[in-house]
Amino acid sequence: MLNIQTFDARSGGNVIYKALAHPVAAELAAGLFAQLRVLEPIVVFDPDNLASALFAMHPDAPEIEAVFVQNVAEIGSIRAGLPARPLALHRDATSRAILIACFDSRRIRALLSHRVSEFEQIFDLDCLRLPESMLTVPGRYLDRLNFATNYALFREQDGLSTRLVTANYWAGYGAHSVRLWLRLFDGDGVVIAQWEQELPEGAAGVVIDSAEVRRRFDLPEFTGQLFIHAIGAAGHDVVKYALDTYASGNGASLSCTHDANAWPSERYAGMPAPAAGEKVTLWVQNSHAAPIPAGGISLDLMGAEQPVELARAIPPFATLALDVAELLPDARWPAQIEVRAGRHVVRPRYEVVRDGRTRIAHLNVERADLVPDPGIKSLPGLMGRGYLLPFPVLPRGRFRSTVLPTPMAHSQHNLPLRLDVFDAEGVKKGERFLGNLPRSHQIAVDLAEFDVEQGHGELVYDFRHGGDADGWMHALVRYEDLESGHAAESSFGAHIYNTLMTYRDEPQSYAGPPPGLTTRLFLKLGDGVRRSFTCLIYAASAPWEARSSTRFILMDAHGVEIGAEEVRIACSGSALVFPDELFGHELIEQAGVGGYVMIRDKTCRLFGYHGLMDRKGGFSLDHMFGF
Repeated sequence: MLNIQTFDARSGGNVIYKALAHPVAAELAAGLFAQLRVLEPIVVFDPDNLASALFAMHPDAPEIEAVFVQNVAEIGSIRAGLPARPLALHRDATSRAILIACFDSRRIRALLSHRVSEFEQIFDLDCLRLPESMLTVPGRYLDRLNFATNYALFREQDGLSTRLVTANYWAGYGAHSVRLWLRLFDGDGVVIAQWEQELPEGAAGVVIDSAEVRRRFDLPEFTGQLFIHAIGAAGHDVVKYALDTYASGNGASLSCTHDANAWPSERYAGMPAPAAGEKVTLWVQNSHAAPIPAGGISLDLMGAEQPVELARAIPPFATLALDVAELLPDARWPAQIEVRAGRHVVRPRYEVVRDGRTRIAHLNVERADLVPDPGIKSLPGLMGRGYLLPFPVLPRGRFRSTVLPTPMAHSQHNLPLRLDVFDAEGVKKGERFLGNLPRSHQIAVDLAEFDVEQGHGELVYDFRHGGDADGWMHALVRYEDLESGHAAESSFGAHIYNTLMTYRDEPQSYAGPPPGLTTRLFLKLGDGVRRSFTCLIYAASAPWEARSSTRFILMDAHGVEIGAEEVRIACSGSALVFPDELFGHELIEQAGVGGYVMIRDKTCRLFGYHGLMDRKGGFSLDHMFGF
């Protein structure tokens, strides 16, 4: 397990991790450590609890004689593998050099100047700072907006390409002169391209295509990861995007995934075991400058508690295609696989190949900090059905829709669930109590058993047979084209929808505290070969407005509105919408490459899925993002 704190809901935790893990900081840390090794052993003063993460994420660290802290409550805590000692005893050390493990250290240096003067050399972490040109808030280095970063699986190989699509949504929060700093690593973790991309003013569309990048830099084929750093951001410190994987020769393969979480987790879940005739590959992408050691990654059948270790090391920033059958040869759908990633990778992708068709989807963070919440069992009637997990039922004549509940927290040993199914007009067509499912369950429900041509399903808590709940309910939903054999899948979690009353942080808002009762969703457009579509679900935990007032706003590549249409969705209903049908082909062509649709509703909170369809039976689907 990598000894790092990757995410903390309190201010600063995630920022510190990002500051240490940034690829540029990693290069600078290599230079710092080279200096310190000449002077080893060194001592470390660790006022902000950064030493463990610093030495864990960067290889070739110097030998440490002692770690000192100032807070008496922290004496004896383990820092960088050593018990912390009181700073007042620093004179007991024999080292010639001290590292003050913090950024913006001038104040601390001034306070300690007469205490550390006996050390020949004094170092701090300011030498790891990014250049001023890469900072959004230069005067406050650990401001979260200085580290609006993320990773993407980026591929231009074996006839498959990737296209990252997003918008300059930071402009909506007052940002100007936003630009992206991009670094592309190949499969071995070697930097093969680096560039900056200026974004137009306003909420312009953004497209980064692997084929275009390969041509621009005259690259060989590659499968690696793209590091994205937004400079000049406002409002959001996470780079949100949709990533399409498509066959370069307009072949059958097509898939879409949501953005990666920007911080590594101990475990991930929601990866299916292979069905008959399928190969499932986990793309393991090292997010750090330190190698992943042999045994640092393992796979386990969900609930089995018998993880099987990967016996190979993975170099810094490298990418490994791991056939899950190598470690779990007997795993079969609908079993699900837990990835024990040891905080080495951001949310990984998996790839399923069947009959020459490829689909890629993402795993989800398995929470380590959650415990059952007894308050969910006694939510008042004002909260209606409480937490809902909505997902589409695609047109039954063409698609098979299947849902597989997935445990998504270490503490989830049971899942007390019911499935409610609605048609497009919000009429409940049936329900099925799934039971108090064990963590190791293998129950995948085919929605064909319900009399619904098109609509949506909702997983809800149902405690008739007991069980626990924490609000972190998840599921994998799979869609199969009955004609072409192509498939797509997505996974997401539950929320409380459209209630005036609030519970904890629900109903969630795109910005600010709950309740979130409005919608702002990004819908990409097609590319001339593939049509864009969305399935919008008006989930309601309790009765809300009878119909939505949903505006589809067509934006061109420069972020200029060129059309708007309204769609009214029934409460507890859904709508399958194709932008080319809604606006007409002429306006869609005018929007151009980089054009998109902003979906806005000020009357209710909608949940959406989006994707593409081609003429060869290929299609993609994943949940949408908002900002």
